[in-house]
Amino acid sequence: MRWDGQAITADDGALPGLERPALSRIGLMRSVRTPEFAGITFHEVAAKSALSHVPAASRMPFRWTVNPYRGCSHACAYCVAPTTLVLMADGRQKPIGDLVVGDRIIGTRRDGTYRRYVQTEVLGRWSTVKRAFRVTLQDGTQIVASGDHRFLTGRGWKHVARAEPGEGQRPFLTTRNALMGFGLGMASEAYAQPTASADYRRGYLAAMIRGDGMRIDKTYRRRDTGAPYRVTIFRLALADDEALARARELLAAEGIPTSTRPFSPASATRRPITAIYTSRRRDLAAIDVLCEWPTEASFEWSRGFLAGIFDAEGSCSRGVLRVSNADEQILRRTSAALDRFAIPNVRERARPNGVATIRVTGGESVRRRFFHLVDPAISRKLAITGAAVKTSAPLGVVAVEDLGYEQEMVDITTGTGDFVADGVIAHNCFARPTHQYLDLDAGKDFDSQVVVKVNVAEVLRAELAKKSWRREPVALGTNTDPYQRAEGRYRLMPGIITALADSGTPFSILTKGTLMRRDLPLIAQAAGKVEVGLGVSLAFADEELQQLVEPGTPTPRARLDLIRAVRAAGLPCGVMVAPVLPWLTDSRDHLRRLLDAIAEAGATGVTVIPLHLKPGTREWYLQWLERDHPRLVAGYGRVFGRGTYSIKAYQEWLWERVKPLLDERGFGSSGHRRGSGATGRPHDTLRPHDDGDYPAGSIVEPAGALAGMPVDGTGLTVAGAGPDQTLF
Repeated sequence: MRWDGQAITADDGALPGLERPALSRIGLMRSVRTPEFAGITFHEVAAKSALSHVPAASRMPFRWTVNPYRGCSHACAYCVAPTTLVLMADGRQKPIGDLVVGDRIIGTRRDGTYRRYVQTEVLGRWSTVKRAFRVTLQDGTQIVASGDHRFLTGRGWKHVARAEPGEGQRPFLTTRNALMGFGLGMASEAYAQPTASADYRRGYLAAMIRGDGMRIDKTYRRRDTGAPYRVTIFRLALADDEALARARELLAAEGIPTSTRPFSPASATRRPITAIYTSRRRDLAAIDVLCEWPTEASFEWSRGFLAGIFDAEGSCSRGVLRVSNADEQILRRTSAALDRFAIPNVRERARPNGVATIRVTGGESVRRRFFHLVDPAISRKLAITGAAVKTSAPLGVVAVEDLGYEQEMVDITTGTGDFVADGVIAHNCFARPTHQYLDLDAGKDFDSQVVVKVNVAEVLRAELAKKSWRREPVALGTNTDPYQRAEGRYRLMPGIITALADSGTPFSILTKGTLMRRDLPLIAQAAGKVEVGLGVSLAFADEELQQLVEPGTPTPRARLDLIRAVRAAGLPCGVMVAPVLPWLTDSRDHLRRLLDAIAEAGATGVTVIPLHLKPGTREWYLQWLERDHPRLVAGYGRVFGRGTYSIKAYQEWLWERVKPLLDERGFGSSGHRRGSGATGRPHDTLRPHDDGDYPAGSIVEPAGALAGMPVDGTGLTVAGAGPDQTLF
């Protein structure tokens, strides 16, 4: 069937987000469906560029890629650790890892000569794995971020770390810089919120009831008859429903039910007031016990007390936080609790009516720490919206440390382009991934919505002809497979290969698609002009499980035939056994059969890489596992926990199992780019945050600083076969 007859318009539901003006933005020419590719829509675009620069923080052994086809990839440019606290619109702080799209947070906006705090919305959220850097400030604030992340300084936006050699220059943090904001005064991990404990509950109620409650349990005599009568009542009346609702909930948790009723209506100068009541004598007796001063106040009781007294008798306006009361015991307890949490405070002289005030000093950083540590209920008292960004805390940069490992990082996109991270102004994601830009997701849309850069060869040839091009190695297949099934229709790779070879640019191709056999004569010709690397992904020996995990991809037999054909053409071919699946593809029998077949096919190198449950992959893989292998779910929980990487014990166990098998087949240190052997254990030192090396023959490395750099296996997919019993 002719594809020209299968063109559809944006109105046919081709792809959410491709309606105008998005059409002109991405250069969409048409969207195509065909029975040959049931369930898939191809979106043909006129690419403006072909070469993609790889961020230095990715630590790949190449700087340039070409992706003629595009699915989806979570490749955030700027990100921070999941524990990083983000200032919410209600004045509270929440770990960035807990944010969801639609959350209201605080950003900043220029207002004349000032930058002011304003409310904004989380428009997008991504997780990735990046090399970690720690920024330490003079006040003790410690922020863990990627080297690409940017923070606002007194001299403008600056990256955490300098650019890699050859990447050009960019502004980066030094000890001469100071960040803008209020800081935390400590690492976010130590900036703990109160727990929902009994002590916190009782401290809050003691302060709230002593500060604003009424308790009466007394016998009176009637004026007319002199007969005695008893009045028993507890009442707490507040204009702020948040504090009233919390007090009622905490009383209920203590077994004290209350009823709610209006206390006084609104007036021109006052909001309506609502009250909670109880008239039962045993409830009042229990409330009296709650209000007793403890012999020795615990940390959580003190937190609850400060939250309650601030809700009852506190205020925060024009940058001043105060608690006022006439009760000397309440004032002394308040000051002692503040001292306990190192929150500076002074007591002001009492007014003629006997009311004295305790004022918190130290600026916005101290106020935000107070709010986070004690968690008051009344949001309006925590508001920062409209305030100017003024830096009162010492936020000079003391050190920027490369922590030497990779970890999960999270980034968000906001309406203002920034957010408040660990108390300082941070820039958010600078360039959203293509699939998110087009409203695609990392699951179904990856498989069903394919963007095709139909003019990629012409654009690439023009870019390679520029005088500024240094003929650095280019890698294909590091994002999406260049030899996916659509290549049979579009035939983009021959033009790409020819353009690279004619320009003198070395290149490498990673694929699990056997369609590469079509171009082997052309690749062999190119190898006479430039260095070429070829890699095949093959993680299973049995076809049945392979088709369950990777439906629609070439069988193991077909990929082995591809390896033979590559070697027969006189070309190198490295094989990535990746990823190895616990209990499914990690048996000695399976690994032995697979490595025997790879060795017989003539591979030039092999790496064996354990499964990584990265964000975006984790959810889809675990859904499949629970559906098809529910008995393994608990074991995976022990091997991975909630992390991306398998535990060290499993990695060591797999290394000991794989190493002799590789050595026996000649795939030991001589067969690997850095002599690592397998499972990301370079130089016999297990590094759980490495995904392993590219095998010998699969990659062409640039000379200089990037040579020998570990990589993260981007582009590998889940595959495997063969059950086994292990200790995990």
